[in-house]
Amino acid sequence: MRNPFRYFNSSPEVIRLTVMMYIRYPLSFRQVEDLLFERGIEICHETVRFWWNRFGPMFAAEIRKRRIHHRFYSN
Repeated sequence: MRNPFRYFNSSPEVIRLTVMMYIRYPLSFRQVEDLLFERGIEICHETVRFWWNRFGPMFAAEIRKRRIHHRFYSN
């Protein structure tokens, strides 16, 4: 399996945190940018939007897969 983060300068952890903040909480791209800036991570809101478009579907598929797996194998 190819690494989907291979051409990005930011670490996969920062990308995942950024996209998951946008998915999990009702925030705008600029609000995510501001929250990350407060934590010492400087990224533009357009970068947040690009990462959301690029990685959002992949992360959503992982979440759905975990939920289905958990539902069938939890008891």
